[in-house]
Amino acid sequence: MNPSADLPTPVWREELESEYAALAARLEPLVPCLEIPLHLPWIDAINKLKKQRGAVIMAHSYQSPEIFHGVADVTGDSLGLAKAAAECEAGLIVLCGVHFMAETAKILAPEKTVLIPDLDAGCSLAASITVDDVRALRAEYPQVPVVSYANTSAAVKAESDAICTSANAVQVVESMGARRVIFLPDEFLGRHVARQTGVEIILWHGRCEVHERFTAQEVRHVRKQFGTKVVAHPECSPEVLAEADFVGSTTAMGKWLAREKPAKVAMITECSMADNLRAQFPAIQFIKPCNLCPHMQRITLQNIYASLRDLKHAIEIPADVIAGARRALERMLAVGRREPV
Repeated sequence: MNPSADLPTPVWREELESEYAALAARLEPLVPCLEIPLHLPWIDAINKLKKQRGAVIMAHSYQSPEIFHGVADVTGDSLGLAKAAAECEAGLIVLCGVHFMAETAKILAPEKTVLIPDLDAGCSLAASITVDDVRALRAEYPQVPVVSYANTSAAVKAESDAICTSANAVQVVESMGARRVIFLPDEFLGRHVARQTGVEIILWHGRCEVHERFTAQEVRHVRKQFGTKVVAHPECSPEVLAEADFVGSTTAMGKWLAREKPAKVAMITECSMADNLRAQFPAIQFIKPCNLCPHMQRITLQNIYASLRDLKHAIEIPADVIAGARRALERMLAVGRREPV
């Protein structure tokens, strides 16, 4: 069922062409040109409604270009969006991403209303581990600290000693001051961390359904066929990472492109991120061995508008879970404050 079937379709007005000329030019190389006139009325309606509501729209880097460039006030990785939620003055936030990201924003900004346009926008990593799993691991490995990746539910975060991102996982693991650390839930990211530290890593076997599909053979083919540099996210398999010129987080990939300025690059990560970076780096040719996140694709202009119009779907987290999860997140943030700039 179409969740926005009851919405009146915004009407095309000739003046939209001039009002959004700069945006249309930005979107033209990123989306099929015939789609732009279909997007602009929704973009216009959302931008007007968010002003009426006093809302801020935040979009993850994996969101499609019409959302990322068209309606988002803040863009970035999951932790960056959560920090922005805590720091912004708005009391109403629409989080265009998956469910754990909206939860993290609510954890850091519990006094604010955080909406997600589609409650079913999930994550295979977050779904791979439960609170009972964490408790069972603690019973099996007493006194061993638990570091959980940001791609987990609020409840799992609350059962953890610290949270990490793909950018700071090594630093957070080493900050625990332990010989062994339980690392949840991404097996591939955990293996990547284990190669960079002397800490023994106890792994869970969760995987990202987007990144695990890339193969080393695909990477070798892309490099041979197009003569391209290869940048990979650490949620990919060790075999894929071994083929890459650079391995890094969502934010680190963008910084690497700005620093290295390759003529061609293959982004071994979610498709929409490459689309959005193309607008930032027009001189770079992006080769796309492409996997889309089906959960990110659940967020659309239509359900963003519905979320703002009806103030749905609000993220609700019990106070005790927020307290536990915030403690784990604050431990990660404290590590970041100790790191040299």
